[in-house]
Amino acid sequence: MAQHNNTGAEGEQLAVKHLVTKGYQIIATNARFDKAEVDIIAQIGNDTVFVEVKTRQNTFFGNPEDAVSKRKMQLLFEAAAAFQEQNNTDGEIRFDIIAITNEVSGAEILHIEDAFYPGIHDE
Repeated sequence: MAQHNNTGAEGEQLAVKHLVTKGYQIIATNARFDKAEVDIIAQIGNDTVFVEVKTRQNTFFGNPEDAVSKRKMQLLFEAAAAFQEQNNTDGEIRFDIIAITNEVSGAEILHIEDAFYPGIHDE
């Protein structure tokens, strides 16, 4: 497995631990809906949270959270709609980003709640 794949998988494991520590219930990881893959689907209170995890070894090429493209956001919106339809739910949903940077002193985790909304990033 390529190093970037290991980095991503390790980042997703850290993100799951972070969410569980904050009281989230993990519903699924690496869930696929047509063309979209959702890194983590979690529940907190009445909210279903779709989480995109971005992990980088450093910030030389920018912050990890900046790597979430408009196309990825659109795929996550579509995945959320499919998830709600498949599970017959219409509760509140939210889209978060967990950005992880592997620093010498350890992993830095930035959890951005409500990171983006459907329709706001359309062009």
